[in-house]
Amino acid sequence: MNRIAPSRTTRWIIGIVVGGLFAVPLLSTLLYTFRDPAGGFSGVHWAALADPKQSAVFAPIWQGLGNSLQLAVVTVVIVLFLLAPTMVLVNLRFPRLRPLFEFVALLPISIPAIVLVVGLSPIYLQIGRALGTGAWTLAFAYGVTVLPFAYRSIQASMDAVDMRTLSEAARSLGASWPTVVLRVLAPNLRQGLLSASLISIAVVLGEFTIASLLNRQVLQTALVVVQKQDAFAPAMFTLMALAFCFLLLLVIGLAARDRSGKADS
Repeated sequence: MNRIAPSRTTRWIIGIVVGGLFAVPLLSTLLYTFRDPAGGFSGVHWAALADPKQSAVFAPIWQGLGNSLQLAVVTVVIVLFLLAPTMVLVNLRFPRLRPLFEFVALLPISIPAIVLVVGLSPIYLQIGRALGTGAWTLAFAYGVTVLPFAYRSIQASMDAVDMRTLSEAARSLGASWPTVVLRVLAPNLRQGLLSASLISIAVVLGEFTIASLLNRQVLQTALVVVQKQDAFAPAMFTLMALAFCFLLLLVIGLAARDRSGKADS
């Protein structure tokens, strides 16, 4: 049966409309950061980021950004070294458990963040006693939050690769299971792993509810605090965070392209 593909004009129209939906609010935010008290446009607010006199105002943001980046690293480690190997194990050894595992992995997306906090509060009370109240401990909660998105990204790559054949071939050549996972399967799942890592970083940088209710200082909670003193700072740091995620997306695209190019050659 022949598939009817949209025409080139239709694709351009859809691309322009979707691009405009994203570009208009971003451009409006960027123009807002260049407004000066006189009613014109200048870079005075951006220059204030490097002004030593304003360091005390922006100090909570830098501290929150550092905590968020630390959280992003720990969350990515949880995704790559806990979730991904578990998915490999389920797909290769326990395929009958895949529907149940998928249901559990996708369940957090249907639970509001405030409900998660209510359930996690007693757990974090014990975590605080055992490991302290550092912001990095939020990685356990964020690991649950990013679980549905990371699962979908990794599973899509697994569905595109014949993991059973690859693992059996490597095992028949004498490779151990750690070698199979790290040197045989992981390179073939690189695009999914990179996508899961990017999504995890984006979720961590944009999460507010859990951090606020558990009284941890991260980027988003720091922006709310600084907004009371400087209304332009949250907009500027939000744009920089979006630019950072966009650069990560480009890195993933280039990595996937390099991988496909090597495979073709």
